[in-house]
Amino acid sequence: MARLDARIPQNVPGDFFVDTTCIDCDTCRHLAPSVFRREDGIEQSYVFHQPANHEELDRTLMALVACPTASIGTIEKTSAKAAAASFPEGIADNIYYCGYTSERSFGGSSYLVRHIDGNVLVDSPRAAGPLLKRLAGMGGVRRMLLTHRDDVADHARFRKQFGCERTIHRLEVSPAMRDIEVQLHITEPAPLGDDFVAIPVPGHTRGSLAYLYREKFLFSGDHLWWSPNVRALHASRRVCWYDWKEQIRSMERLLEFRFEWVLPGHGRRYQARSAGAMKREIQELILRMRKQ
Repeated sequence: MARLDARIPQNVPGDFFVDTTCIDCDTCRHLAPSVFRREDGIEQSYVFHQPANHEELDRTLMALVACPTASIGTIEKTSAKAAAASFPEGIADNIYYCGYTSERSFGGSSYLVRHIDGNVLVDSPRAAGPLLKRLAGMGGVRRMLLTHRDDVADHARFRKQFGCERTIHRLEVSPAMRDIEVQLHITEPAPLGDDFVAIPVPGHTRGSLAYLYREKFLFSGDHLWWSPNVRALHASRRVCWYDWKEQIRSMERLLEFRFEWVLPGHGRRYQARSAGAMKREIQELILRMRKQ
């Protein structure tokens, strides 16, 4: 629970506030950008505008529910029951954003793909009771595709709850993850059934994977995202834990594939006007990366 006595001073007066446990993960700013803000030098989110209508209130309560550190609070008692039941939230087609981010994944996003052959989670959300209940009502989870070691969160809880088969690159397996069912050891793209392709994208970590779904959606982990700061597709040398030159080569590999959406673990998701437009934007990103 957020503590009023730890309220960040930048919060404007009103019911909602953020306290000093905020880890600057961007979840609240993504979900309710008209309410939450971050400024350089603060490195934490705060409320710069109290919700002024039902839509803003709903989005703010969704941010409260999704926050990985429970850093968002209210002065008055406010029910978040409807917000808790709003995840997974539809994005496009049969793709959903799970919300319920985990501090163990630094607030990383995870996604549900509703599939005729069994639902698929890409990366792991927090195993919160309301989310587990919603997922069960949507048909459970058959598979979990993990992009890299940073965003595995509560993967073991989901395995226990739904019996889902987990997939990750072997180079990402820690001692605590040795029981993961499918450990890929690939250096080239590999199909995973009819609709998914696992694409090795070493750079952020040595065994990072992106997952391409139906030549439309790319689940990019922490390899690629849209940045609201540069207002373009982005990759950061500052958070490249393995090798920057490898990450550039991995970005070049993505030019071989068609997709319109980038659905990242960290950073904002993005839809280009077309697959061709996406390719051109990635080419522009590669040029910027080479200058870093």
